[in-house]
Amino acid sequence: MRKTLIAASALPLLLTLAVVPTAAAAPALSGKTVEYNVLAASENGAEAAAQAVRAAGGTVVKRNDEVGLLTVSAPENGFTQRMSQSRAVFSAARSRSVGKAPNGKVTPDRNKVEKEGIGKADKNKAAKPVGNDPLDDGQWGLKSVRSDLARTKQPGDKRVKVGIIDTGVDGSHPDIKPNFDKALSRNFTRDIPFDELGQEVDGPCEYRGCVDPSDVDNGGHGTHVAGIIAAAANGFGLSGVAPGVTIVNVRAGQDSGFFFLQPTVDALTYAGDAGLDVVNMSFYVDPWLYNCDNNPADTPEQQAQQRTIKTAMIRALNYAHRKGVTLMSAYGNEHTDSGKPQPDATSPDYPANTAHTRTVDNSTCLSMPSEGPHVINVSSFGPSQAKADYSTYGLENISVSAPGGYFRDGFGTPWFRSLDNEILSTYPLNVAQTEGLVDAAGNVTPDGVAAGVKVLNKDGVPAVYRPLQGTSMASPHATGVAALIVSQYGKYSGNKVSMDPDKVERVLEGTAAKIPCPTPRTVDYLKEGRDASYTATCEGTLDFNGFYGHGAVDAWAAVTRGAEFLK
Repeated sequence: MRKTLIAASALPLLLTLAVVPTAAAAPALSGKTVEYNVLAASENGAEAAAQAVRAAGGTVVKRNDEVGLLTVSAPENGFTQRMSQSRAVFSAARSRSVGKAPNGKVTPDRNKVEKEGIGKADKNKAAKPVGNDPLDDGQWGLKSVRSDLARTKQPGDKRVKVGIIDTGVDGSHPDIKPNFDKALSRNFTRDIPFDELGQEVDGPCEYRGCVDPSDVDNGGHGTHVAGIIAAAANGFGLSGVAPGVTIVNVRAGQDSGFFFLQPTVDALTYAGDAGLDVVNMSFYVDPWLYNCDNNPADTPEQQAQQRTIKTAMIRALNYAHRKGVTLMSAYGNEHTDSGKPQPDATSPDYPANTAHTRTVDNSTCLSMPSEGPHVINVSSFGPSQAKADYSTYGLENISVSAPGGYFRDGFGTPWFRSLDNEILSTYPLNVAQTEGLVDAAGNVTPDGVAAGVKVLNKDGVPAVYRPLQGTSMASPHATGVAALIVSQYGKYSGNKVSMDPDKVERVLEGTAAKIPCPTPRTVDYLKEGRDASYTATCEGTLDFNGFYGHGAVDAWAAVTRGAEFLK
């Protein structure tokens, strides 16, 4: 069961700014020029909103006509008040910066979970190969989803296109390059060396014009995700769940790891317009983990920003779904029941040092995109099939579960705190070198060894692989299975294939392997070294429960039994 979403058109009481006209004189504009997001009153109202922006003294920098979202530059004082006087505008809020500038560089604090095993050498090796590439013997996730069996019937069709909405994809990686479509790939971000508050965000631009090419990943996260989904089965390195499908980079994440609203919305609508079949979304839209309508702990300006994000994302997700895109999302690494969320002490994560503790009202707060419409959420488990300690859970929004890695799985066995419990996948050489994991000659450094990094060479090109954990790694396993479903049951017409996203979801959930709640149903992770906030209770039945949803995704069952769920 998913949280009921209120349509944007039914939210007149939640407007960021009053949209009724007023006879009051327009306030004076003053202060430095800053950036705003302006959301039109309706999805098709971008032109009217743009006219209102110009009339109010602003300049339109970017515009998404499918959602009605504009990025605008205007003076920091007086502009939002002018916008409040226009019926053409649903909301206007600062696009990123709501707060005061701290010192130093700001980055999202999301790596503690995914890179937990740094400094802990891996202790074990998987016993048997599960695929046909050299490193597949360490890929317990592939065997768990039965990709090794599924590929004997359906390895994935090149005409099926999977969008990676992330930090980018390294199209030169030897395991990514055979399946990478550079022509269709797009980068919707611009590097932010320093923002308007004087904070360093992405650091110096790597390319002239501060826009990375569409086959570059300077963050690492997106390439890791892409490899899990569709690394090529080419006799080298490792292979993905759907090694025959096409990878498309639809970049919305900054080098620093932030995912701001305009690039994310642009990526979603592009996915629909470009005819992508499935997209993976292993992120949440910054700076708010939960976007609340009127949280009393937030300032009016912060409330405005959250309502803008919430409504714009609902529109964008609906648009992509209407265009035939299956929307896959990581459930989250907050170790909370999504229907009974714990207090949020992490938001806003931008600007730095502005986070404050908020009680989350589940009826009026949404985490985006995972709690948006038509989104298939994926929770995470480890090699023992135990729910990963960090994984979000709960009946309200869960769909399925998948291997995401669990560093602390196997307490009391030699596997405990082993990097082999995590998910090994492709990683950009440039990022590994920046992080000190690989040296300039392409050799693994001592820090890289401690982090489980592996380097192979193909035609003189070093190919880097790294283990990570998180629902960010679980979601792409399920995305790969979804791509196999489209490959097997989609309608083909020339070089194109299509399948109703609702049908993809039915097959994915219907063929998932049922996993019961543990006994006892309440699990603490105290012996694993976690505090009481990680304690989780599994509600539901064998058919559907809060830890595993409809079950663990099963590629073999999906491509052999999926027709049963399409009748």
